[in-house]
Amino acid sequence: MLPSPSFDGQIGAGPSAGNGGIGADELELTSNDHGDYLVSVEDVQKAINRSRATVYRYTNTDPRVLNPPFDPRKLNPEYRSDQKDPLLFHPNEVARFARDVLRIKQVTIEVLNSPSSANQHLLSLILEELQAIRRRLDALDHGPTDLGARRDQLDQSRPAA
Repeated sequence: MLPSPSFDGQIGAGPSAGNGGIGADELELTSNDHGDYLVSVEDVQKAINRSRATVYRYTNTDPRVLNPPFDPRKLNPEYRSDQKDPLLFHPNEVARFARDVLRIKQVTIEVLNSPSSANQHLLSLILEELQAIRRRLDALDHGPTDLGARRDQLDQSRPAA
């Protein structure tokens, strides 16, 4: 199963959805993590401005089949490895469903860069250190690569006792 980070972006119907979402002209999905983000049922519910029961009714699920084949008339969840895994949807699939099935005229997906977290900062520091190590290793004299030749080189550089 793909990891599901907590939702930081915004998902919601556009400005012309003021009539309760029925016949909305616009849908705007905003996600983080460069489009690899998966949205939950609650986020889809907010995006298409429908009830939770309606989202589940539209979802392509089958109690006998864990991952049913793609159905263009349904909202298709991402691959699940266990029946107990939550239903998660790719933003592009939600947009396709809103455009093709719900007939929302304009669908917009915005991908925002997430703010730098402590983990991202630590990972960038580790990357910089690894790159510095690589530069030092590349700058070293490229001597013999087999151990026998390396030993002979070291023996010649030591003065006899």
